[in-house]
Amino acid sequence: MISFEKATKVYGDGTVVVDNLTLEVPRGALTVFVGPSGCGKTTSMRMINRMIEPTSGTVMVDGADVSTVNPVKLRLGIGYVIQNAGLMPHQRVIDNVATVPILKGQSRRAARQAAYRVLEQVGLDTKLATRYPAQLSGGEQQRVGVARALAADPPILLMDEPFSAVDPVVRRELQREILCLQAELHKTIVFVTHDIDEAVRLADLVAVFGPGGSLQQYDEPAHVLSRPANDFVSQFVGLGRGYRWLQFVDATGLPLHDIPRITESDAVEARLRDGWALVVDSRGAPVGWIDADGVQRHQGGASLSDSITPVGSLFRPHGNLSQALDAALSSPAAIGVAVDDAGKVIGECWPPTCYRWWNPGGGVDRALSDDPPQHRLDADRDPLAAVADPGADRVGDRAAAGCVGAADHRAATADHSHHQRRVHHPVAGPVRSVAADHSDPHPRRGQCRCRAYPLHHRAFGTCGARSARCGAGTCPRRCHRGRA
Repeated sequence: MISFEKATKVYGDGTVVVDNLTLEVPRGALTVFVGPSGCGKTTSMRMINRMIEPTSGTVMVDGADVSTVNPVKLRLGIGYVIQNAGLMPHQRVIDNVATVPILKGQSRRAARQAAYRVLEQVGLDTKLATRYPAQLSGGEQQRVGVARALAADPPILLMDEPFSAVDPVVRRELQREILCLQAELHKTIVFVTHDIDEAVRLADLVAVFGPGGSLQQYDEPAHVLSRPANDFVSQFVGLGRGYRWLQFVDATGLPLHDIPRITESDAVEARLRDGWALVVDSRGAPVGWIDADGVQRHQGGASLSDSITPVGSLFRPHGNLSQALDAALSSPAAIGVAVDDAGKVIGECWPPTCYRWWNPGGGVDRALSDDPPQHRLDADRDPLAAVADPGADRVGDRAAAGCVGAADHRAATADHSHHQRRVHHPVAGPVRSVAADHSDPHPRRGQCRCRAYPLHHRAFGTCGARSARCGAGTCPRRCHRGRA
């Protein structure tokens, strides 16, 4: 455990950088220090390994005042990841990673063996071990930086805005990797960022710093979003905090409906009277949306790809409410498509359904019912009759989804049960709550060792884990608390 007790840092010119900081970082937790530039979050983190000495107050690590510990010995026992990786350009990747084990007295052979293992852990091809840092992409360099910090197996890991210099796609991949590594290794991590979205996505606990190095709020991410401590936190979190909060609401059991679907092969013969129909392939996976104009274009000779509209994002029924609502809002039909772990369509939902799920007793009028929007599906007829082929046999997958409540695939374990909590929202009251999951909705071939989830792109599981290590036999979704 790491604790700050009235820690203060004042520079020679009288500038207060950290003001009377008191907080505890639990052992095995990922705690994020977040705030605007110049608020003292990095200074606070550097007090832990004595890169900066406090002017007053104490910093404790496992009950020991760090000011009484030799700084070199202290730093060799704490992993440190910085912006832009900070790799030594004249050394190959393998030697960069092996640096700390060698400094701690390991033989070069043993240190290199450990380096190869940790390179695999962070998702790097060991073929990169003989390259120099300049021969790597930005994302690969950051992975090497994380590997170097983990090579000596330190119990504490400090990360100072490690992903700020990479593009958003790579950043999301690296965030997923960190969560997966944390699920496997259970390090005590202090992570510094100025990005509230990154903080909410990663953290078990969030410390919001304000001007003058003052701690404004220290709480779980869901509480920071739903109950900001003051105006500063509310403004820093931003106007989108209500939507961000939805990623902590469990969507398991969200009512799903069945809508018109047609297969790719039958699209040219379909007759669509009104609204949209979902085009699926032979496996039942979504291909796109098509309306009456699209059907006419396709029947006139246009290719199917030129006649349909992209389906938008997809969601899994055992995910979170943010994913379900995003799927509906990104769809041209304003209908969210739910898929199972094989990528097959199992039902659809509408934004009003998401609202009612979030606030079941919220006095919603008839316009916000769970019923499908009939104006899109021909109110006078069976919705499934909105699509008909010339022979009067309905085309497409007509398996009735009804109100499908998908099975809860998150195999709960005692070690991680504290990550599923009930959160009290100031408007809706207590609701089901889980952490967010932004994993790829398109599964690929293969299965994890736990045999619960298909593998995804680049042989990664839903949590980003390689199949050889998906959380000590538990489901990847549970091993990283559902976030990505």
